Amino acid sequence: MDALALLLNRRSLPKLIEPVPQGDSLNNIFRAGLRAPDHAGLTPWRFIVSQGEGLQKLADILVEAAKADGADDTVIEKAGKAPFRAPMVITVVAKVTDHDKVPVIEQHLSAGCAVQAMQLAAVAQGFAGFWRTGKWAYHPVVREALGVTGNDLIVGFLYMGSPACREAKVHERDIAQFVEYL
Repeated sequence: MDALALLLNRRSLPKLIEPVPQGDSLNNIFRAGLRAPDHAGLTPWRFIVSQGEGLQKLADILVEAAKADGADDTVIEKAGKAPFRAPMVITVVAKVTDHDKVPVIEQHLSAGCAVQAMQLAAVAQGFAGFWRTGKWAYHPVVREALGVTGNDLIVGFLYMGSPACREAKVHERDIAQFVEYL
């Protein structure tokens, strides 16, 4: 797949199944993430892979967060099922370093770029993924369980696997509505 076609046709697929990237394919995904823009070479990324038993551990963390909020049974059940929407979930954390020339927001954005690059690398290799955040990414119980402290931030949960549904047509947007010239 050529790079421009990949960029212009990327989409999130909500239903993912085995197989998941592994070996060289998975390493390529991490390498792509590690090529994200990185002002001052701070490498502000951390990747936490959940698959197999790890999905249940992640589910348990989300359930604990929902219970801490006093959520009803429906929300608790939904939280417990969330990681199982795909056979692999990569939690991407912006690992912030204090730096006088690189503000926290740049480090958060760099980690966001890493998520996008990782998703594109997966698609380029025949896999699929979707990026979710939601309230659990910011929840103190989840942050603590995953060792996210201070200005560090969970920028997303990258669900990974193989397509289990047909791709929907890409919705074309009117460029003129988004572009201005000075």
